Amino acid sequence: MKNTILFLFAVIPLLLSAAEYQPDAKVIYKTIGETELSLHQYTPEGLQASDKRPAIVFFFGGGWSSGNPKQFYQQARQFADMGLVTFSAEYRVRSRNKTTPFDAVEDAKSAIRWVRAHAAELGVDPDRIVASGGSAGGHIAGCTGVIVGLEAKGEDLSVSSVPNAMVLYNPVLDTTKKGYGLKQVTEARKTEVSLTHQVRPNVVPSIVFHGTGDTTVPFENAERFTRLMTKAGNRCELKAFEGQGHGFFNSTFFQAKRKTVTYDQIINDTVTFLSSLGYIETSCKDVVSE
Repeated sequence: MKNTILFLFAVIPLLLSAAEYQPDAKVIYKTIGETELSLHQYTPEGLQASDKRPAIVFFFGGGWSSGNPKQFYQQARQFADMGLVTFSAEYRVRSRNKTTPFDAVEDAKSAIRWVRAHAAELGVDPDRIVASGGSAGGHIAGCTGVIVGLEAKGEDLSVSSVPNAMVLYNPVLDTTKKGYGLKQVTEARKTEVSLTHQVRPNVVPSIVFHGTGDTTVPFENAERFTRLMTKAGNRCELKAFEGQGHGFFNSTFFQAKRKTVTYDQIINDTVTFLSSLGYIETSCKDVVSE
């Protein structure tokens, strides 16, 4: 009996934490055949349909092959608590849908377009939509702001799929042999969605978080992307985390062994960046020290 009681005391906080980060709603943004893709939505307190709140759409990582929206549940809830309408998006991946990175990019563009098209009913400002994500999710988030084309057929292309800002966590930035993903995109299409090869002027303001010890996506890729973006006249900040490996940005909800100090610093830096754009008014001290 004593062991059972101790077990319950250990498990109850975990259950409460899991409930705390559950989405407020799930809305279907795209249907392909029998596949329905949803946005897991988090609503800030007091939101009215007449509001014009900034929004963030998060995309999970997993090499375009696996993963799920739970990866960004904690971040989505925290930024909703700061007054933004937030979403953690589903998109097609190889293990479940037999798809390619190009299909994932198309879905990311569809998600941004859907939020903008439904901004009036969501209480969202269509001119303050942020694309964000980690690893392969960071890649497709980056593609919404950089890559021209790969728009879904049948959608209203008069509604832009381009976000107004990007927050990228150890994103795939080079899909050639110098980076990650050549096998998935193939030699014939190796630069088509390679962000370092597609940088152009007038890309939206961006921030990139990357660990110097990343052996999956080389830190050099992040340095090169930032340099090319700046040279093209774009605002792009690189936040380097010394010695950190791939996936260092993950929350303690998604990976319990992650260091809270590192996670909090990433949230702080993200808040500072979004505050500089006028997207957040809340002090980061009010939300990070939970």
